[in-house]
Amino acid sequence: MSNTVLVTGGAGYIGSHVCKALASKGFNPVSYDNLCSGNKSHVLWGPLEIGDIRDQARLDEVIKLHRPGAIMHFAALIQVGESVRNPLKYYDNNVFGSFCLLNAAREHDIRHLVFSSTAAVYGTPDSGTIAEDHPLRPINPYGHTKLAVENMIRDYAAAYNMNYAILRYFNAAGADISGDIGTAYKVDTHIIPLLMSVASGDIKEIGIFGDNYPSPDGTAVRDYIHVQDLAEAHILALHHIREHNSRLTLNIGTGEGHTVQNVVNMARRVTKHSIPTRSSPRRSGDPHKLVANATQARNLLDWKPLYSDLHTIVSSAWQWQQKKMGLDIESNVMKSRRAG
Repeated sequence: MSNTVLVTGGAGYIGSHVCKALASKGFNPVSYDNLCSGNKSHVLWGPLEIGDIRDQARLDEVIKLHRPGAIMHFAALIQVGESVRNPLKYYDNNVFGSFCLLNAAREHDIRHLVFSSTAAVYGTPDSGTIAEDHPLRPINPYGHTKLAVENMIRDYAAAYNMNYAILRYFNAAGADISGDIGTAYKVDTHIIPLLMSVASGDIKEIGIFGDNYPSPDGTAVRDYIHVQDLAEAHILALHHIREHNSRLTLNIGTGEGHTVQNVVNMARRVTKHSIPTRSSPRRSGDPHKLVANATQARNLLDWKPLYSDLHTIVSSAWQWQQKKMGLDIESNVMKSRRAG
């Protein structure tokens, strides 16, 4: 069986970390990315093929060239607020794009797929700790599109004899421990990168959405999983579905919640900066607590997070932020020299 893996969205944040993990385990990752939010500089392990998942002809061309034995599918639009303002864009990219990808997989007899899903498929949870059998009630177009793709994958798998692992992430965070890569979004809305941006002086302050939740300090509680641990879960999931011809739907999280204020305090401690914050109203639909029950992933995959304590997550993010600042300074110097 081919050890080449087509990684859609391989130039993005999670995709690039997974490419590094794949290469370290003897796989040959091929990044397929339209670079709408990813970065060429993050494709350090395997080739980059520029293309859109909605472009069936380009998908066919790349698959014929590289002949992958599996697909890892990360390519998606992920901004919840934008999905509310422009749902058509999200259904076009996330759902139609995934349809094109699945069609290409069927036509080229690729029978192993790992899909990047999200805890957003659960919507507002009935309880603070969420298992995979929790009702699926997404509350925004982003969550609806991810659930639609989950269902499409299940239907395709049943009809066309495919194996899959659907991995529902909670809060992916942090950066590569060695400092090679980190967050790759051109516009980031996630709390830890925003805190790093405040600490480095790129932005003045960060808003805390809601300070009257039923938590120890009034701020919302979330489950943060280090991106390197997340990447390892993908490798283990791929091995599992290839070896057992299985179909999995698993939560990927730590099972431990941290309040937003805990995260702010840790960022202040790690960066040694004050990091100003401001209180903002709760965002509509934001549950007070989202924590994964990831027992199935631990048991089935023998997966154990190694880097997901809050100090390591924030420290790796700060290391990446400092490296980015150095790169930005170097880039500006080179531009000035060329201009001179």
